[in-house]
Amino acid sequence: MTENKGFHAHIYYNAETRPAAEKLRGMLAEKFNVEVGGLSDEPRGPHPISQFVAIFEVPEFQNVVPWLMLNRDGLDVLVHPLTESSYDDHSKNAMWLGTPVPMRLDILRPTYSQGLLPEAQRVA
Repeated sequence: MTENKGFHAHIYYNAETRPAAEKLRGMLAEKFNVEVGGLSDEPRGPHPISQFVAIFEVPEFQNVVPWLMLNRDGLDVLVHPLTESSYDDHSKNAMWLGTPVPMRLDILRPTYSQGLLPEAQRVA
């Protein structure tokens, strides 16, 4: 049985859709129990285009993901679990809202750094 430590929702944008991403980021932070990262205008990790991340615990999935389905304002979203395999999480375990973005899976580390886990899952 694979343990899931939480989820990431990566919201992708470009220069034209950045204002929509900023608005969505603010709404996520206001409405849900999520940790939102800053807008990253350059590729970061396996993400080849601009994006920001929302990190949340398993129970919050039922609130965040259905809301994103209806309120993502045309932005593409990758939702993935946080298990022991970063590669699998970003590929075969991933769920897309909108159009999938080609990921740079070859650069993924096997496990997640502590800062990429929900706060309650971080080991002191």
